Amino acid sequence: MPPTSRPLSKLGFLTIGLFDEADPRRGHESTLEIIELGERLGFDSAWVRHRHLQYGISSPVAVLTAASQRTRRIELGTAVIPLGWENPLRLAEDLATVDLLSGGRLNPGVSVGPPMHYDRIKEALYADTADVEDFGYERVRRLLDFVRGKPVTDFSGVEGFEVFSDRVQPQSPGLGSRMWYGGGSLRSAQWAGEHDMNFLTSSVVKAEGPEGSEDAEGSPDFAEIQLAHIRAFRAHHPDGENARVSQGLVVIPTDSATPQQRAKYEEYAAKRTPRTLSPQGPARLLFAPDLVGTSEEIAERLQAHVAFREVDEVAFALPFTFEHEDYVQILTDVAARLGPLLGWRSKA
Repeated sequence: MPPTSRPLSKLGFLTIGLFDEADPRRGHESTLEIIELGERLGFDSAWVRHRHLQYGISSPVAVLTAASQRTRRIELGTAVIPLGWENPLRLAEDLATVDLLSGGRLNPGVSVGPPMHYDRIKEALYADTADVEDFGYERVRRLLDFVRGKPVTDFSGVEGFEVFSDRVQPQSPGLGSRMWYGGGSLRSAQWAGEHDMNFLTSSVVKAEGPEGSEDAEGSPDFAEIQLAHIRAFRAHHPDGENARVSQGLVVIPTDSATPQQRAKYEEYAAKRTPRTLSPQGPARLLFAPDLVGTSEEIAERLQAHVAFREVDEVAFALPFTFEHEDYVQILTDVAARLGPLLGWRSKA
């Protein structure tokens, strides 16, 4: 391992929690079973994605409530809750409740921006205020204030037989320090650092960065861009180099996979490769290649990834469309083979 790398201290995974419209319970149960497996394998954290009007988890807070009662140690995170769909005050109540029920294991990750396809759903989501809603960082700041115990109102005390608080209740000590921002731009990285959050990076960044963040052919270099984001975050965070960053690349080890599984994994990655070759769309989004191969091969590629070398936490993303048994194989290989190659020690 290169001398500038940080040994991996926290190993996590991320799932979208897909389900069949005809049998949604089975898909949700599969997600919970995968989280339970993650704990048995010694993973430090399990994260769920957030999907609205799709066949993936639409209510991660509810799913993680159930997961909190079926596990005892593994940390539970959201990556990420898009706040354009949420009321920050109500969400603060839900997050604190789940954190208390989990024994302080919740790691809420959030992001900003208007909901996807907003013009087509805004009347259903915000019938009376659709044109005046603010989907910027102010929404995150409000959530942070509520979670961290700042007053919501100037009223508190006893009214008749009822007692009122001027803060969101319940309050969960420590939750405010476990709030994560999921960002893929320099601006987001800086904002998260300035507001004392943790930073979630993923397999998507905006094609931006300092001079020199291009590869040999002059195209944007994903790893260099992500590295610039990590350094911008830490430069603006009170904890500096100790500020928490988690990286979330798609990682698919094949050590114990069947020949059929390996073929499926390689086909999946190949179909997604074209989007990694150049920035996509008006936002110039750049995608990282999926990492498929033996644990030794993947470890070598990660150790050469300049952004990976500056983090000591990961939440490897499980592919969207695989079967339950595929996830079992992938997670087992990550915990048993890949993690130790990266310096991680199982908590099992």
